[in-house]
Amino acid sequence: MSDEKGVAAVDRALTIMATFDNVTEPLSLSEIARRAGLHKSTTLRLIGSLKTFGYIVQFEDGRYHLGPTLLRLGTVYQRANRMEERIIPVLEEMVRKGSESPSFYIRHGRDHRLCIFRVDSNHSTLDRVHSGLLLPLDSGAAGHVFRAFETAGQPPDERLRAIREQGYAVSHGETDPDCAALAAPVFNHGGDIAGVLSISGPRARFDDEIIARQLEFLRPAAERLSRTFGGRYDFPAKAAAAVATAS
Repeated sequence: MSDEKGVAAVDRALTIMATFDNVTEPLSLSEIARRAGLHKSTTLRLIGSLKTFGYIVQFEDGRYHLGPTLLRLGTVYQRANRMEERIIPVLEEMVRKGSESPSFYIRHGRDHRLCIFRVDSNHSTLDRVHSGLLLPLDSGAAGHVFRAFETAGQPPDERLRAIREQGYAVSHGETDPDCAALAAPVFNHGGDIAGVLSISGPRARFDDEIIARQLEFLRPAAERLSRTFGGRYDFPAKAAAAVATAS
């Protein structure tokens, strides 16, 4: 097999894996092929390799889902990066102090963000955020923060420029019509964005007064997490209503 064909096969195999993003039920071969944009014969051949290494499992009814190898690799990743040790205590402390539900996101591919840690608040929650949830970058407070701080130079979008200047974003009903969120970047030692810390909850509870209160939880936590990654979160306090929010 030539290098080009080998790379193409890897790309197709990863495309097959990506068809299971945000999927809770097993998929048939036809559905996987359709989602991946591949012929069924090609899909079946690649699934055979993925099954061999435990990346995909097949159930008795013939359908497929992700396999245990991914859980093992995820555990290795978290252990190697000490992510859980760094992040979970900060999220739990936020909740103890009275924040809405905090989550931590990392970049996932070109167009998505992945929630890797979530701690539910002591208040009622409406949002369906959980560890492993994949969401788009073009909506939600956390998505806007990624876009604002990953843009070289000044972002062309006025809203993203405002987020970059004050160090946080607010959104209302963008990923869930009944929920709202605010989010701040977490930086690493090189000054790049290591992830995004978000607080989310029922939209009715996110008026200007509550947002200002939630920022008192968000900012110190973003600063603390940035320090653990060797970076700095250093923004002057500004009014919570400064960022235009979308409905």
